[in-house]
Amino acid sequence: TDWHHLLPRSQGGPTTPDNLALLHRVCHRKLHASFGEKELAREYRSWAALRAHPEIAAFVRWVAGRPEDFDDR
Repeated sequence: TDWHHLLPRSQGGPTTPDNLALLHRVCHRKLHASFGEKELAREYRSWAALRAHPEIAAFVRWVAGRPEDFDDR
């Protein structure tokens, strides 16, 4: 797992429990491959906003069917 900052540190996000979440490494890479840090800070600072994005929603459905130890390497 990786720590994900909902408001990226490069955009002033704190390293506090309310701004941090543990994500599966594949999911974390998907978020950062899909959005730049400014876009994450501006539009996707909540789980609800991230899940509402069609590409992320489709990815979540896809990855949910994979084993817990799935790694795409």
